[in-house]
Amino acid sequence: MADTTGNSSATRTRKGLLDTLEVDTRLLGMIGAFVVLCLIFNFVTDARFLTPRNVFNLSIQTVSVALMATGMVFIIVTRHIDLSVGSLLATCSAVMAMTQTAILPDILGGLNHPMTAPLALVVGLVVGTAIGAFNGWLVGYLTIPAFIVTLGGLLVWRNVAWYLTNGQTIGPLDENFQLLGGINGTLGETASWVVGGIAVIAALLALASARRSKRAHDFPVKPLWAELVLGLVIAAAILGFVAVLNAYDVPQNRLERMFEARGEVMPEGYTEGYGIPYSVLLLILVAIVMTVVARKTRLGRYIFATGGNPDAAELSGINTRLLTVKVFAIMGFLCALSAAVASARLTFHSNDIGTLDELRVIAAAVIGGTALAGGIGTIYGAILGALIMQSLQSGMAMVGVDAPFQNIVVGGVLVLAVLIDILYRKRTGAK
Repeated sequence: MADTTGNSSATRTRKGLLDTLEVDTRLLGMIGAFVVLCLIFNFVTDARFLTPRNVFNLSIQTVSVALMATGMVFIIVTRHIDLSVGSLLATCSAVMAMTQTAILPDILGGLNHPMTAPLALVVGLVVGTAIGAFNGWLVGYLTIPAFIVTLGGLLVWRNVAWYLTNGQTIGPLDENFQLLGGINGTLGETASWVVGGIAVIAALLALASARRSKRAHDFPVKPLWAELVLGLVIAAAILGFVAVLNAYDVPQNRLERMFEARGEVMPEGYTEGYGIPYSVLLLILVAIVMTVVARKTRLGRYIFATGGNPDAAELSGINTRLLTVKVFAIMGFLCALSAAVASARLTFHSNDIGTLDELRVIAAAVIGGTALAGGIGTIYGAILGALIMQSLQSGMAMVGVDAPFQNIVVGGVLVLAVLIDILYRKRTGAK
């Protein structure tokens, strides 16, 4: 009979080390899968996948789905589902497109007025939030299952968008509005390095603050060397990302137009990188806000408590019906924000905008570790899930895989992610 004492001891030692270092094995596995995926696609595309240009494009393509995925975490955590996000995005996009091309020019006296973009954005956000709240009211107060409400919404809002535009493509959109799209709105090299430096300082201060807080409450803390290694890894990741985006140079003809607009002559041999897109900054801001809401606010505690045990939450005094309205309203707000980013990136509104986004958003949340049974989910996990999904699709497109087969792979990955999640919870005893 084989002696398994040594193997068991080694396993306990590794587990003890992971517990001491507070390593999130699920997150570590996702990051590992993402790195392997990128390396494979980079190999099969002759090193074209990890070029600055493709990393830039991958970043701005991920934003729209990632924004909605942060809201889908709250929806799924509370044991609901939202199948209407892609159609709601289309409606909000149509509303904002018509507002800035057909309504505001008559009111403000022409196209590209400084107030056109902010007013159109506000109108879209109000409409998206109102529709989301309406969905929440149907689910929370009329007790219609969320699956049915949002399945109906998938059909309703897609066709409302079609009627709003008479089935036409609307564009070009306002020049200031297009800044949200990515390629037309970036910080530039210098400002990107400044933002990257601030982000590194903020991340290190956050680690130090968390360590002090744990010590103050007599909680166990990581070894100091582990904190330092984690800080170095985070700093390297942030600055490396900024460096890659800055390495994607703005075309010379565009630089010349920029200098001409300022009445200057471009120096010979002058180059400048795009830097961080405004849309990526928006995603980072939303991720921070949603994480703070989830971890530090009463609303976040109510959301996870309700998802963990709805009956106990209601008996404890939580207004679960109103909470459902709030959660769906947040989802609607984020759909409108995603609509602004998606249409700004395209520079126009199209009838097929947001098609199949419901699949991508739900898949991103589930791949990111959000449990369909409710009560468990993270914002950063959903964003990483969206990045994995977009990398998978982008890589397959670069390889030349047909769109139908891409969807087959995405569907298979979603099922596999749920299976892995079930097996992980069984093995770790998590619920």
